[in-house]
Amino acid sequence: MDKKILQIHSSPHISSGAGVDVIMRNVVYALLPVVAFSIYAFGLAALFTLMAAVLSCLLTEHWLCKWSRQTTSVNDWSVAITGIIYGLTLPPNLPLWMTLIGGVIAVSLGKFIFGGLGYNPFNPALVGRAFLQAAFPTAMTTWSAAFGAQRFTSLPASTLTFPLTSPQYDSLSGATPLAAMKFNQQPTDAMDLLLGLTSGSLGETCAVLILLGGLYLIARNMMNWRIPVGIFFTVIVLSALFHFANPHRYPDAVFMLFSGGLMLGAMFMATDMVASPITNLGCFIYGALIGTLVVIIRLWGGMPEGVMYAILFANAVSPHIDRFIQPTPFGHRS
Repeated sequence: MDKKILQIHSSPHISSGAGVDVIMRNVVYALLPVVAFSIYAFGLAALFTLMAAVLSCLLTEHWLCKWSRQTTSVNDWSVAITGIIYGLTLPPNLPLWMTLIGGVIAVSLGKFIFGGLGYNPFNPALVGRAFLQAAFPTAMTTWSAAFGAQRFTSLPASTLTFPLTSPQYDSLSGATPLAAMKFNQQPTDAMDLLLGLTSGSLGETCAVLILLGGLYLIARNMMNWRIPVGIFFTVIVLSALFHFANPHRYPDAVFMLFSGGLMLGAMFMATDMVASPITNLGCFIYGALIGTLVVIIRLWGGMPEGVMYAILFANAVSPHIDRFIQPTPFGHRS
């Protein structure tokens, strides 16, 4: 007589079958339109910057896995996402040697040193960018014009700068929309912000494509929609209140929502599955914290942008949010 075996497993008992590689590959698909638009807007400079960012992250992870006698983990697509997002946070005319150093820092200090995928407390791409912001502040705040006539036939002189030397810039586009508003009270047309017709980092331009990529992941149930909703709602409410109180000093909610790196950060950085909360209420609190910090830094900080620091700070607070927002177990009595 055949014996029937009852197998007991821990939750979850129902699985979609989508592993890490499937989810990460879909995130790459969602980012490809943003990558394509950045190359269209900035030409060869964007292409070389993104290639250097991705390759530095891939090679660093592969070498560290071999050095520590582990199976290489570049096949799960997670480090490819790190490289793409890291590249999208950079100015298009950043010297390639700086881009390569930031990629090494992003993977080694932002991910591998904590144990690799699933253990990083901070978003690795932002760790790499934060290092470059501290080490090379001038290069990280120098912008080239978008849609230049020769962007597909020549590279900026600064891109091929020899390592450890000061870059020479061909032409500058001036301030980004956030800097122009903060220091000169100069607004930018909302449609230009929405369609990416402004200067800035590679991924700060076309807000429509970023939003569509995020909606694709939400529709595939591969992103927790509560985090970007919490960020956007908080930024809209706070910005509207301050703009209503003093419209000559503070920008409106539309400008705050579509300018800078808020859209990219909310959709693809703050939603890092490892560095964000796992409870639904915790995700709303986490998003509200990021949105509040972004508004505070943008309006009263010394820098025009605060998305990077807001997300990194919230990453540090994330496990404590889950600890204090634990749901009550079923059948529990106080």
